[in-house]
Amino acid sequence: MSASSCRLSRPGVVCSLGDDLDTIGRALFSGQRGLTTSDTYTPGRPLALGQVACELPDDSHWPKDHRSRNNRLLALALARLGDELEALLSTVPGDRIGVVVGSSTSGIGETELALAKSGREGPLPEDFAYARQELGAPARFLAERLGITGPCYTLSTACSSSARALASARRLLKSGQCDAVIAGGADSLCRLTVNGFLSLEAVSDNPCQPFSRHRDGINLGEAAALFVVTPESGGVQLAGVGESVDAHHISAPRPDGSGAAEAMRQALAMAGLDASEIDYLNLHGTGTALNDSMEAAAVTTLFPSPPACSSTKGLTGHTLGAAGALEAAFCWLALTQGRLPEHRFDGTYDPELPPLPLVTTGVAPEHRLRRALSNSFAFGGNNASLLLTLDHPTE
Repeated sequence: MSASSCRLSRPGVVCSLGDDLDTIGRALFSGQRGLTTSDTYTPGRPLALGQVACELPDDSHWPKDHRSRNNRLLALALARLGDELEALLSTVPGDRIGVVVGSSTSGIGETELALAKSGREGPLPEDFAYARQELGAPARFLAERLGITGPCYTLSTACSSSARALASARRLLKSGQCDAVIAGGADSLCRLTVNGFLSLEAVSDNPCQPFSRHRDGINLGEAAALFVVTPESGGVQLAGVGESVDAHHISAPRPDGSGAAEAMRQALAMAGLDASEIDYLNLHGTGTALNDSMEAAAVTTLFPSPPACSSTKGLTGHTLGAAGALEAAFCWLALTQGRLPEHRFDGTYDPELPPLPLVTTGVAPEHRLRRALSNSFAFGGNNASLLLTLDHPTE
């Protein structure tokens, strides 16, 4: 185990695949898409979206600053932490517990609804609260809900936000500022996000096809995923993190994948592992022409013989600020259950890309899964990789 390791608890997760790990795992390992077709955010143009369908907590009695779909997703993920959270709160002083969340939407969806009611000129509704759309709102919501007074902040680096939140949790532990950190991310679907990506011509009307020769864009989704991060040994460890910024373009990735490769290289170095020791790679794999091309180049530069790979965005949609934590949770499931998340696409790999060993139906691990690497690549060339290891696997 690396000296930089820290333990990731059983995660609390809500996404379009479900809100309990058993249900999510069944979908994840069988390649069951959690996408629905809707024009809720794009009237007249139905899109495939990873919408959360389960019942969320009622926020009508919450302080109005906290009433948002983003926070309702977080509240359900928090509840799913169960005994891990209860044990934490009963044993660690509140001023020694940190909260770090990644998000790109916060409560902007509620502002959209308020503006729809008031019109361009009318006064905003009485129940409108600007604070709910501030980027710091998700972390503040969790801290106030739990009575935590340690370091508390939200990171917003687009699609790498919650991967960086987990990296920040590790730093808070290693620096001695915290004894435990609640870390993860949440993003909710809203018109701003969906139409913003449409303006970039990056969205597919149909279920996305990562690494296919027919890929034509992403599907958007929503989710929340949280971990209790502690300096304990055993279980699933966050053994390495890598972060880089290549600043190639405001929205397009660096074509040669060098920044992405650097993030993976850093994560391996921190964990003291060689690329050949990785058993599973969770690809960022959005289904856009440029991202998939860049990532295939980055992976094959670093891995002469890449491990089993899959992109889970074909199942959940791209959950943006929540994606890094959500896919870390998928890696947690892969390691603890010894199964590989299935890569869902049309089966026609792009012959112009370096070949990757994608996990298809019925593929089982060649040996026990011990180490998984998860990629999150964002606008502005903001790259993050998380390396998870199973410290003491069950025989």
